[in-house]
Amino acid sequence: MLCQHCQKNEANMHMKRIINGSATEVHLCSDCARSLGYGDSFSGFGLGFSDLFRDLLGKGERTLSGNALRCSLCGKSFDDIVESGRVGCAECYSTFYDKLLPTLRKIHGKTTHQGKVPSAFENSHKTQQSKVEKLKADLKKAVEKEDFETAAKLRDEINYIVNGGAAK
Repeated sequence: MLCQHCQKNEANMHMKRIINGSATEVHLCSDCARSLGYGDSFSGFGLGFSDLFRDLLGKGERTLSGNALRCSLCGKSFDDIVESGRVGCAECYSTFYDKLLPTLRKIHGKTTHQGKVPSAFENSHKTQQSKVEKLKADLKKAVEKEDFETAAKLRDEINYIVNGGAAK
């Protein structure tokens, strides 16, 4: 779609305004949007993700001490993460787990990945999950009966399935 203003460039900004119940749409290229003042439409509203993340992490949690705990991989402190609103690296999640966990729960609602399974593996994945659940129930019964030899075998089988067939 071409820009509605210059009729030359491809429109890459699409705005919809509703004023008094009447909706109008505007399709502009980035140059025209900037010249018409649409470029900074959301500045001032504080809608940046880093601002949201920084607020959720809590400005009051800052330690402001020179010897604060730092990530062993990237060197960021929790104060740095709060200030920037960005985690430095994957190791930061382990280093600052206790401090990040409440914020991650607020943002995502869960702390474990609940992603999709490819359709080709969906049935085998469900079968594998139900098998693990049955094994866990059997493990619990074996422990209650104090049959620790069977319990150990069941534990090993569960670990084998959960770790994708890789032996520990």
